Amino acid sequence: MAAINPYLMFNGTCEEAFLFYKSVFGGEFPYIGKYKDAPAEEGEVLSEEALNRIMHVSLPIGNTILMGSDSHPRYGDVGFGDNFSISINTESTDEADRIFNGLSAGGKVEMPMNKTFWGAYFGMFKDKFGINWMVNFDENQPDK
Repeated sequence: MAAINPYLMFNGTCEEAFLFYKSVFGGEFPYIGKYKDAPAEEGEVLSEEALNRIMHVSLPIGNTILMGSDSHPRYGDVGFGDNFSISINTESTDEADRIFNGLSAGGKVEMPMNKTFWGAYFGMFKDKFGINWMVNFDENQPDK
């Protein structure tokens, strides 16, 4: 069954926020990556500040994973109500497609399901009620 986790969006303060959350909840970041770690879009030039923004961070808290990132300059800053998503981690690409297609019906697809450079099958959309969702299947899962 799919796991659901909160995903928070920031306008350049993600690292500060997650260091604060870590100080309260404890634990370690299994991953923290910046936009400078990602392949650039062709012709895209980002400022040093933008390159050092957080592309993705995760902090396990009990059975939940609090995830977050800074907004990307290509899309502009996020505002209240658009500063979080519900992230669904699925157990297969079929499950990812089923959930993505079902929940995105009547909504606005921001990123269709596709393989990513970080080894996941991933997509994003806003449902017909205005809620932001992310659907992810980690194709390179460790053996259980």
